[in-house]
Amino acid sequence: MRRSLMAAVAVAALATPFAVVATAGSAAAAPAAAASKPVTDFNHDGYADLAISAPGGAVDGISGAGYVSIVYGSASGADTAHAKQINRATAGVPGDPEEDGGFGSGTEAGDFDGDGYTDLTVTNGKTDAVIWGSADGLTEGTELPGDYVSELKAGDFNGDGKTDLVANSWRTLQVNYGPFTRDGKPASTSSVENGDDGPQNLMVGDVTGDGADDLVTGHAMEEMQRSSRLWKGGKDGLSTTSTPTKRFTTNGVIADVDKDGYGDLVAREVNEVSEDQVADAGAVRVIYGSRAGFSTRTAKIDQDTAGVPGVGEEGSLNGPNKGDQFGYSVTAGDVTGDGYADIVVGVPGEDLDNVEDAGAVVLLKGGANGLTGTGSQAFNQTTANVPGVSEKDDYFGESVQLTDVNKDGLADLTAGVPQEDGTTVNSGAAWLFRGAKTGLTTTGITSFSPSSLGTPEAGARFGADLTG
Repeated sequence: MRRSLMAAVAVAALATPFAVVATAGSAAAAPAAAASKPVTDFNHDGYADLAISAPGGAVDGISGAGYVSIVYGSASGADTAHAKQINRATAGVPGDPEEDGGFGSGTEAGDFDGDGYTDLTVTNGKTDAVIWGSADGLTEGTELPGDYVSELKAGDFNGDGKTDLVANSWRTLQVNYGPFTRDGKPASTSSVENGDDGPQNLMVGDVTGDGADDLVTGHAMEEMQRSSRLWKGGKDGLSTTSTPTKRFTTNGVIADVDKDGYGDLVAREVNEVSEDQVADAGAVRVIYGSRAGFSTRTAKIDQDTAGVPGVGEEGSLNGPNKGDQFGYSVTAGDVTGDGYADIVVGVPGEDLDNVEDAGAVVLLKGGANGLTGTGSQAFNQTTANVPGVSEKDDYFGESVQLTDVNKDGLADLTAGVPQEDGTTVNSGAAWLFRGAKTGLTTTGITSFSPSSLGTPEAGARFGADLTG
């Protein structure tokens, strides 16, 4: 029998924050803290909002057309009573619903036109659109120009305070510099060609602490992983040359976990053979930032790390049981309000007693020593006060997002479970855990699903993608 994941772990006493001096060899002290991601606030009311994708949901009876549910933040948390559905039948949104169109397969937030309201890009891999924020929330949209795009990521790559958008078209990275006009056109563009191992995913943040975002790309060719790469931003925009990290990383974030002013990469570390990922126990790799880029200081964290709940367990490539896949999803935010970025990782393949692939999430706390297992917490549907029941193939934590929905200065966790069964199979659901000075808490926890939001349920896969 595979060991179950502990529901929660006692929280260690918080260390007293202190100023961090410059790293060895640097000429001057680093900035106080690396810039954090702007708040996603579609209606500019001061509360962070959530965009929750249901790419398999029906629209006007068209199966698999896909939709995105917008859940606005409020003083009491996620305002599910006034959630809004956006799809290709929504007035002002370009295009028409298509069978298996998968609208919402990918989303990204940013104030692209610079009017103070956060906007949302939505892609299904063929046609990309931006839905504009306003005092009434997300309203009309515009089709974005360009060819096939697998992923869009927002950032400020030239440090001018305007939101830019990088598009991954496999062999080409195109940076669209803001501000955008309301017809979707950027102020300027640049691009860089890649080889056959073009980027598989994009990770954005300020690694060097210069005020301009940098880009990390994960790479693979056929069944083999390749080293991820760092592309530096600067006053002239994103560099057209990259530096290999010499690590196989994917699906990560860049955040300042040790508060030294430099963004750190926290990403899933994978084996060189891509197909092994589904069966691996999983791990995350931390590569610490510096003025020059990534430093040689790194750390590997998995379920065998001291303080991290559970035990790392592998599955079988040919069998029905998946590996734990610790780090399948990763998100960053300050859960405890101490100024250090914390990390939540999804462990969707975690077995709980006799329930295979029920899934879980784990909080790893940042601190003066960086990211460690000290004070880690784990949650799943067997944890006391967490709504629902752990079931086979739920894959709880397949998607995760930290954002402060009630504006109390503490990041809250949304855990997406797109394969959760409601009245139909794979309708999906999401759980919202509140942040607290001691970590995540089940006090005031809420869960919501297509049925509770009044949206189509059958095969919706609600929670497949989260933006906030």
